[in-house]
Amino acid sequence: MGKFILFVLLWRLLGNPFIAIVVILVIGYFLERRFIGLIPSIGKPFKRNRRLSVLRRELESRPHDTRSKLEAARLYLEKKRFKEAHDYLEQVLPVMDDSAEVLAELGWTKLKLGQLKEGEALVQQGLERNPRVRYGEPYLWLSEAYLQREPAKALSYLEELRQLNSSSAEAFYRMGELYRSMGRKDEAKEAYSEALRIYRSLPKYKRKSERKWALLARLKRNAG
Repeated sequence: MGKFILFVLLWRLLGNPFIAIVVILVIGYFLERRFIGLIPSIGKPFKRNRRLSVLRRELESRPHDTRSKLEAARLYLEKKRFKEAHDYLEQVLPVMDDSAEVLAELGWTKLKLGQLKEGEALVQQGLERNPRVRYGEPYLWLSEAYLQREPAKALSYLEELRQLNSSSAEAFYRMGELYRSMGRKDEAKEAYSEALRIYRSLPKYKRKSERKWALLARLKRNAG
């Protein structure tokens, strides 16, 4: 009812029903992005691409800039362009071979490129340096990589993540998705419930970034 009243008011104000609908959609988008975050950001891909263009130009003039290579690699990881990310991380590793994140991220790219043994070894090296690197997400990478080939190994990595007590609602939501894809509905519900428990325990400043995963976990858990 409220939306209809807003539509009528905007129609009268703007003199065009189609423009009124567009305005309502724009308002709805910004409110959803501000308070929920399920809808992907329209501007983020453009910002990411602009930043990558800047980094590539910088690396043409400063080819040994490790920080720029690492930033470019992580932007490519966000885009799921694992080959480009892999190439940059290979160059970064000799300089940052003590970094748990770099080791784990390079391992992730190798897993995605089909180099399972090399990828697994690197991810495990990262986890040995810091078992909580990226809130335990590398356990999910390993589980996903072995889901079809070795389901028992995939489950063992999920169990390691469960024992880690990660503070990431996203990690447990994704764990639930993996369990669900295996047909293990009870474990999936437990993982979704754990995602919600973690979300409720987070400080307010951290909840915004995790709200999307808590909502999805609630939906999937209730759907059975």
